Amino acid sequence: MKVLAAMSGGVYSAVAAARAVDAGHEVVGVHLALSRNAGTLRTGARGCCTIEDSMDAQRVSALLGIKYFVWDFSERFKMEVVDDFVEEYKSGRTPNPCMRCNERIKFAALLEKALALGFDAVCTGHYATIEEHDGNLELHRSPATAKDQSYVLGVLTTEQLKHALFPIGAESDKADIRKEAEARGLAVAQKPDSYDICFIPDGDTQGWLGEKLNEQPGQIVDRNGNVLSDHTGTHNYTVGQRKGLAIEKPAKDGRPRYVLEIRPKTKTVVVGPQEALAIKELGGTKFTWCGQAPENPEIPFEAEVQVRAHAEPVACIAQLRDNELMVETQEPILGVAPGQTAVIYLGTRVLGQFTIDRTVSAVPVEVNE
Repeated sequence: MKVLAAMSGGVYSAVAAARAVDAGHEVVGVHLALSRNAGTLRTGARGCCTIEDSMDAQRVSALLGIKYFVWDFSERFKMEVVDDFVEEYKSGRTPNPCMRCNERIKFAALLEKALALGFDAVCTGHYATIEEHDGNLELHRSPATAKDQSYVLGVLTTEQLKHALFPIGAESDKADIRKEAEARGLAVAQKPDSYDICFIPDGDTQGWLGEKLNEQPGQIVDRNGNVLSDHTGTHNYTVGQRKGLAIEKPAKDGRPRYVLEIRPKTKTVVVGPQEALAIKELGGTKFTWCGQAPENPEIPFEAEVQVRAHAEPVACIAQLRDNELMVETQEPILGVAPGQTAVIYLGTRVLGQFTIDRTVSAVPVEVNE
């Protein structure tokens, strides 16, 4: 099989490529240039996609004896991921850029180009597994539960699963992968993991957004509409945030306040007690099924839902109603923000996902600020 190995320059994609070679596939390595102004060194850069990362991927490819290319996806990445990220925050939502990157770049733009060039599959270093049941492909959690990345792959479609390979997805410990890389002589064996948002290398999301959106002064209010403080832009806040509110006047009950709602049209941030963050129902019209959809999703069915990459899944009842995929949780979830992704699981299997458009409070909270 002809396989295109997406190589970030990190240890996991390197070992995934090596295992694809061991499996007898015809492997070609490719590094995605996602920034026109990529950092030269990874030192001080918490993401990936620096020039140093590209060089690391090239060295690994040379050691494996495979061809290596750098593909410039920077323009599409800016449009599909970076610009989307800015617009979502501008609209008072909290997006997940890793989901958008997997959906629109790695398993859309990259796979599209790979298939056009005659490749059979794209190989990555993600921690997840693909299983076949009754002739249907399914995406499942990695046995390495603490490292599982199935959540950020929940956007994959049936067709994309047919052309995806996760050679290290069934591993139980990332430390084992580093030992294997060391044994193979890969220089990236002890290279630190990337984290945070790759296009904000210093990790200062608020500062980065401030440069893009400039100051947009507004007010922080309680649920009665009483003005508590001023702010310089709603993009500095997310639902569930507690720190950095800069409210001098304490609540009557003396308890901390949290961001409950963001209203970008009026440039207002609404705050209140933690219990007001409890959500019992989520819904969204932008949804996809990962593998075979339920036979009749309009009939309510038991499942689990996860709203963050490393959050605990919560039991729920899911249903497709009026072209909206929605879930009602058995236990409230705290701090759910529009723009986040809800991934639906059946046991270890990823069933589908949707972008959260609306939420319903679990318990009406008496307004007494």
